[in-house]
Amino acid sequence: MTDDIELLPAGRPEQLMVLLHGRGQDAAAMLPLARALRREFAHAALLLPQDLLPADGPAEDLVARVAAALPRLLRWVRDAQQRLGATPQSTALVGFGEGATMALEAASADDGIAGRVIAFGGGYAALPAQAPALTTLHFLHGEADALHPVAEARRTLEHLGVLHGDATLDIARGVGHEVHPALVDCAIHRLTHHIPHRTWREALGALPAAAAGGCRDDGVTD
Repeated sequence: MTDDIELLPAGRPEQLMVLLHGRGQDAAAMLPLARALRREFAHAALLLPQDLLPADGPAEDLVARVAAALPRLLRWVRDAQQRLGATPQSTALVGFGEGATMALEAASADDGIAGRVIAFGGGYAALPAQAPALTTLHFLHGEADALHPVAEARRTLEHLGVLHGDATLDIARGVGHEVHPALVDCAIHRLTHHIPHRTWREALGALPAAAAGGCRDDGVTD
């Protein structure tokens, strides 16, 4: 297992991205994604913490295990923001599998801790009673993901739509449970092109619902 990994810019970072690995992985597993993000966001600080996941246990106990692990993750993110001078709205929580679950649940437990959540192949431990008002949620899913079926991601998006959440879903055809390059491209597209609905609300006084679509606006990416 590795220690925490940090990829820092030369000067003060303009963004903070926290990459949370999946179950059975370590921080180094997120390095290919971190390098892809660094090419697009050269002035971002990319932090890859080691093992902020829930403790091992039965799947039916996931809600309780996530709740027990969340305080440590929230403290870790707040400490990193303070240390690097990063604002919550310039922070993105990026997770894979159970790392995605932790990122999503963190945004629910502390609304506004991050401006974006990027969830690769993962979902909530339990669907939220309300959507975060200050965080945009981007779900990236493989159509052939057997561990977290894409049908669950679609149901989650529908649920968030009912709650007037700001969320997107991109699905990669023929991709399983992995951080596939096609999904990485979708994540970068969302980070660089999606205007948060809270920004539209401020400008127009409207409240759009969550929207499904591919990163090329065609529902599914090849």
